[in-house]
Amino acid sequence: MTEQEILRRESLAKLREMGIEPYPAEMYEVTAYAADITQNYKEEVLEDGTKNRLNFQEVSLAGRVMASREAGKAMFMNLQDSTGRIQLYLRRDDFMTGDEAPMFDTVVKKLLDLGDYVGVKGFAFKTKTGEVSIHVQQLAYLSKALRPLPVVKKDADGNIFDAFTDPEQRYRMRYVDLTVNTQFREIFLKRSKMIKTMRSYLDELGLLEVETPILQPIHGGAAARPFKTHHNTLDMELYLRIANELYLKRLIVAGFDGVYEFGKMFRNEGMDRTHNPEFTALEFYVAYKDYVWMMHVTEQMLERVARALSPDGSSRAVVGENEIEFAGPYRRLTMYEAIREYTGIDVESADEAALRSYCRQEHIEIDATMGKAKLIDEIFGEKVEGHLIQPTFLIDYPVEMSPLTKKHRSSPGLVERFELFVNGKEVANAYTELNDPIDQRERFEDQLRLAARGDEEAMAMDEDFLRALEYGMPPTAGIGFGIDRLTMLFTGQASIQEVLFFPQMRPEK
Repeated sequence: MTEQEILRRESLAKLREMGIEPYPAEMYEVTAYAADITQNYKEEVLEDGTKNRLNFQEVSLAGRVMASREAGKAMFMNLQDSTGRIQLYLRRDDFMTGDEAPMFDTVVKKLLDLGDYVGVKGFAFKTKTGEVSIHVQQLAYLSKALRPLPVVKKDADGNIFDAFTDPEQRYRMRYVDLTVNTQFREIFLKRSKMIKTMRSYLDELGLLEVETPILQPIHGGAAARPFKTHHNTLDMELYLRIANELYLKRLIVAGFDGVYEFGKMFRNEGMDRTHNPEFTALEFYVAYKDYVWMMHVTEQMLERVARALSPDGSSRAVVGENEIEFAGPYRRLTMYEAIREYTGIDVESADEAALRSYCRQEHIEIDATMGKAKLIDEIFGEKVEGHLIQPTFLIDYPVEMSPLTKKHRSSPGLVERFELFVNGKEVANAYTELNDPIDQRERFEDQLRLAARGDEEAMAMDEDFLRALEYGMPPTAGIGFGIDRLTMLFTGQASIQEVLFFPQMRPEK
């Protein structure tokens, strides 16, 4: 242990010797919060020049002690709660207890450490310098911190130094990060508000929020490599879901007109600034609709989110150097048009050999397991995706790329699918859902052939889902949103780790 940790344990023992429990079991009643007091405190100046406090005359707060300084027979401290910080004023005379040694001299001055949780009762007032503060009349220990917090300092120009800034430490010890780097709390508050706004919109549409299995016997609904596990009692392999699509569509078969789920997905793939193996997705499916309807709904929902998160109600968000306009309508490009616009090649007429040749020429990483659809996807990702800054619907994909999507009503060889790209990244994927069970079986069989070639992301055959389709699924539109990537957009973050409370990390050495 460090010297500080040893001293704090000694203080812990002394508190108990004095009969003070540093980790009490009793509830502590909180009646006020720092931000509310500092923003709404009022007082009036009477004719004789004295001041009369109009509110917060009896308050009870709780939080961490983040700063402390002695001023003669008084102490000034900063208390941090979930809303911000407020100054505390503790006067020695308020803590005298008859003939006993003053609590002020023993507990407050010597045993109270930065980072400790305390509860305080008193009244609000303004100091001579005009700072709203709490005159503390009672103090209670709520939790003793046995490790010191990192010291965050600012120079005369406001620049932070000696702070908790190492990204790996911040992500690994988020409990410390959000204590000392409170500015990052706003990211997670916005994330919560974004989800709440989306949920409210879907409820207004009349959709039902549901839950579907995370442990699944077949990994379906997307092209991805799954995590495997084993159920001992049933003696069977199970997979952490890579998508909840096929279960949500089973509920459309069951007669629900619209269902949605915010849920965790798991994909056993690489990690980078936009990928985490565990991520949050929103998927919803609506009967009797198609992908054109879904484009309008997407525009409306994201505009509502942008306005809810903007300080001035604007439909725009600043992401790095780009200002993104979320009010519709959004640009629409077919997959073939987009590739032709940014590369000049016609992938529609090119065969697999020609696409392989182009990839080698442009140093696009490919392997022997990739079919034509996968090659097109790689070309798009390398050459086109980064150019789609303003919200853009990429529509009408080749049928080989979309095994769960209905064939295009007027363009043979294509399907009715769109992906939404914003700031160079995909944030949503939508279909007019395939509800023909015979066509769906043939698509699954195509996926099995890709798997036989070594494609670990190919979909598996799901006989139960096919059986459900054979009972009849109405025409349906469906979409999936990456909540983490949307949060990155609306909070201006370049790394997915910044918008996850606890991103996946390598074990500590």
